[in-house]
Formats: sequence, C-alpha cells, structure tokens
Amino acid sequence: MTTTPDPAVPLGRYRPFVLFWFARVSASLALQMMVVAVGWQVYTMTGSALDLGLVGLAQFVPAFLLVLVAGAVADRYDRSTVVRLAQLTEGSAALLLAIGTWQGFLTRDLILTLVFVLGAGRAFEAPTLQALLPRLVPLPVLPRAVAGSASANQAATIGGPAIGGLLYVVSPTLVYSLCAALFVGASILVALIRIEQVAPKREKIDFTTLFAGIAFIRKSPLILGATSLDMFAVLFAGATALLPIYAKDVFHVGPWGLGIMRAMPAIGALLMALALARFPLVRNAGRKMYVGVALFGVATIVFALSTSFPLSLLALFALGVGDMVSVVVRQTLVQVQTPDDMLGRVISVNALFVGTSNQLGEFRAGVFAHFAGTVPAVVFGGVATLLIVGLWTRLFPELLNVQSLQKEQR
Repeated sequence: MTTTPDPAVPLGRYRPFVLFWFARVSASLALQMMVVAVGWQVYTMTGSALDLGLVGLAQFVPAFLLVLVAGAVADRYDRSTVVRLAQLTEGSAALLLAIGTWQGFLTRDLILTLVFVLGAGRAFEAPTLQALLPRLVPLPVLPRAVAGSASANQAATIGGPAIGGLLYVVSPTLVYSLCAALFVGASILVALIRIEQVAPKREKIDFTTLFAGIAFIRKSPLILGATSLDMFAVLFAGATALLPIYAKDVFHVGPWGLGIMRAMPAIGALLMALALARFPLVRNAGRKMYVGVALFGVATIVFALSTSFPLSLLALFALGVGDMVSVVVRQTLVQVQTPDDMLGRVISVNALFVGTSNQLGEFRAGVFAHFAGTVPAVVFGGVATLLIVGLWTRLFPELLNVQSLQKEQR
C-alpha cells in the first residue's frame, strides 16, 4: 500500500528542490545584475538612448527566435544537461564582458553581441529549468513548489539590480566576474540534483514537433484559458511602463521615488509567493485566479487615479499580489496538465505569449499615453482587465471551476 505524500511537508525537506531553488536564485541574480551593468556601461560609453533600446532588443530577439526550438530541445534531450550548458553559455558571456572591461577592448557592438549570446542561453535555460520542477517533488506538493520557485525569481528581481548597481560603483569588472561565478555556481547546483531519469522521446524535430506546444494548448481549455487570461491582462495593463511619468510629473519624487515604485509590485509578488509556498490554494483555485487578475485590474485603476504617493505604493503592492496569484495558478496548471514529454514545448509557448504581451502592453500604454494622456491610458488598462475577467468566466467555465490544484491529475 502506497502512502500519499503530505502536501504540508516543508519544501526544504526535498533536497532536489532546494538545489533547484538556489540554482534559480543564482542564475536570476546574475541576469538582473548584468542587465543593470550592461545598460549603464553602454549609456556611459555612447550616451545614446537608442543604444539602450538595442540592448533590450539584443536580449529579446534570440529569446523570440529560439523559443520553439528551446522547447523541443528540452523535450528531446536530458533537461539537466541542457540547463547546465545554457548556464555555462551565459557565464561565458559574463566572463568575456569582465575581461573586455578589464582590458579595455569592449565596444558597443561587442557588448550587444555578448548580450545576444546571453539572451540565447536564457532562451534555453528558462523553459528547461521550469520543466524540471515536476520531477523534483511529489505531485501533491507541486503547487507549493511552483510558488517557491516564483519566490526565487522575485527575490532576484528585487535584489539583483540593487546589488549590481552598488558593485558597479566599485568596478564593472567585479560585477561581470561575480555574474560569471553565479552562472557557474548555478550549473554546479543543477549537476548535483539527483532525480529519477526519464528517457526523452527522440522525436524528429520538424514543424509539427516545434509547433506541438501550440497545438496542445489549443486543445486544453484549462491551459488556454489561464494563459490567455494572463496574456490579455498584462497586454491591456502596462502601468509600470509609465512609472517614470508618475514619479516625475505627478508625485515629484525623483529617481528615488521611481525606484521605490518599481520595487513595490515585486515586493507584493514575493510576499504572496512565499505565502502560497506555505499555504497552497486548496479550494476554488480557478476562482482565486480570476480574483487575482481582477485585483490586478482594480489596483491599476486606483494607481492611475491616485494623487497620494503612499496610496499609489499600496496599489502597486496589491498589483504584484494579484499578479502572483494568477502566475502560480497558471504555471501549476501547465505543469500538472501537460505530459512530461510535451512540457518543455508547452512552457516555452506559454512564456512566449505572456512575455511578448508584457512588452506589447508597455508599448500600448506608451502610445495611448502619448495621444490620450497618462491617466486615461492606465485607467483604460485597468478597466479592460476587469472586462477580460468577466468575459473569460463565460468563455472558460472549466477554468473558473478548478478546485484544488493538488488534486488535478495528468
């Protein structure tokens, strides 16, 4: 007679998950530090805002072009090996930036090339690392593990830019060297993970294989509903893209205020992720996802209309809380509802849709603000998010009726 693992067992009891968590923190911290250092170095070197945009483009292009290939590779080859090679690739880019800064031979074009390499490595690392998660803990514990994994990313998002900025003052070479060490450390941690190996299906990589993730999502109402709900919510929101305007022209708080405003959604998301890692969603998980997205929309509207800086910070905090509830439910559904041999491709497509909508949402907010004003642009985003929530309850009743994520079976 087999016993069902206790969902309340602390995640720290699962050694593979602990190694995974520290590996994710290490790699995410390195990435966040590098983004800050590269941006500052390029702007100091050229003084061009366009070049800052090119840095972002150099990260985005390989992620966009390789996302389907990365998913297929994650399902075809040993995921631990793929993750380690990707992290070592990212570490090599960081090391070359360190050497180039130290020796003084870095140019703008060389930096952009190395950032492109970093983005390519990240394209393979991110979905493959996430696809490892279901093998690290028993299925009843998976929802808490997803939340714990999200907390690792949020902690790095908060701490990475601050650490990178402080160390850059000492030496940019020091920042890049530490990033290289963190990527190598993450690779070593992943190598130490001991789990039952599942022989991957060696399917021929063709168009059918590459687009199998999209086909699977279209046939799964739960995953399609959760992914599209998150996608359209962030597409219509995009308030964070306009934070510099609020900091400068509305609240007159300057760069320090902008920094606090940018941190508040991440802090709210981190605290909610930690809460969900300790207290998983055991009832009405689908309804709570809708409530989370609705909170995201309401918080956006409150922020848009607020003339009080403390109230706006509270709204941004609530925005992060609501977003994290949605993220945990969506990612858990993807992990639980997808067969292991499809997981890499489905996660890649999911990340592509949500990530692209984030960037398009910022573009939408900026264009709307230019023509209609900042406050109307943000209010529109919040109202549109609430309308999407209402519409999706009708289009995807299966998602609304999801109960405990722990009990969903593959």
